[in-house]
Amino acid sequence: MPSLPSLRGRGNGRGDGPRPLPVPLSAYVVDCAVYDEGARLSGRWTHSEAIEEVRRRGSGFVWIGLHEPDEEQIQGVAETFGLHELAVEDAVHAHQRPKLERYDDNLFLVLKTVRYVEHESPSTANEIVETGELMAFLGKDFIVTVRHGNHSGLARLRRELDQEPERLHLGPAAVLHAIADHVVDHYLDVTDHLEDDIDEMEAQVFAPRSSVTAETIYFMKREVLEMRRAVMPLATPLKRLAEGHSRLVPDEVRSYFRDVDDHLTQVSERVVNFDELLTTLVDATLAKITLQQNTDMRKITSWAAIIAVPTMGVGVYGMNFDYMPELHWRFGYPMVMGLILIVCLILYRIFRKNRWL
Repeated sequence: MPSLPSLRGRGNGRGDGPRPLPVPLSAYVVDCAVYDEGARLSGRWTHSEAIEEVRRRGSGFVWIGLHEPDEEQIQGVAETFGLHELAVEDAVHAHQRPKLERYDDNLFLVLKTVRYVEHESPSTANEIVETGELMAFLGKDFIVTVRHGNHSGLARLRRELDQEPERLHLGPAAVLHAIADHVVDHYLDVTDHLEDDIDEMEAQVFAPRSSVTAETIYFMKREVLEMRRAVMPLATPLKRLAEGHSRLVPDEVRSYFRDVDDHLTQVSERVVNFDELLTTLVDATLAKITLQQNTDMRKITSWAAIIAVPTMGVGVYGMNFDYMPELHWRFGYPMVMGLILIVCLILYRIFRKNRWL
């Protein structure tokens, strides 16, 4: 990526170096900031200017955020920060499982982001859980975040961190922790909403005249499965970060990753419970359908038995024989019709008594 032109002023408000005047960032560069002693330096920077300033000072770090860059756009950033080509390829094409990889002196972390899609009812929704991806390259003096999806922005998190210089003073690993904590907190929010939807679906399944079908529950299981794919694989990377997998994560930050791992464990347990509950609801729905089919078959059988009586009587007296009992008797027709009606009523009472009708 070619560097953007910039002009430098006389100071940065801290009295320790020149300040770059604001320059427009590229469409895929969300923000590029330089932090020193936990404070963000004023002005806007290109990626090359930012890392040069940090290394000139000998302290601080760079945080640059990218949104869905292509291979050509990310190439300049990769060369400037020394990112491994395999990790860069994963960051560009996305569709990765959550993972943590080490390339030379850098760490590459992949996180799945989730968002709850508002809807009136789970039985009428087209989508409940929307997923995206967030990648982070961690070095000793930089962190590069690559975001895929429109719901996983970090602008609010960046503003909050800017107000906490004591956290940023711990270096780029503190930003990595804040990002992981931010993502897992969203997991908790989404699971809260999913729990409400599943409770509503459970109530509908056991309602007398339920509109919930097995297809609706399978749809909810698919959304929970999508959530599970985002949550479950992240456990191993967080444990590795908490246990000191790399020197890039100082001891002060590891304890924070343990807290994130605890929250992820809560989410994982809830997602597993959701999946088991939905399986139970599927079984209950299928059992309810089977019971309804049996009830319908008993009703059909009962009415078929009742209808068989007049059918048999009409069939017998519809035969063309001259010598049949009561064929020429004046009261033959009323007697046969009355007999058929009495037998039908008896059968009806029997079926009603046995609750087949």
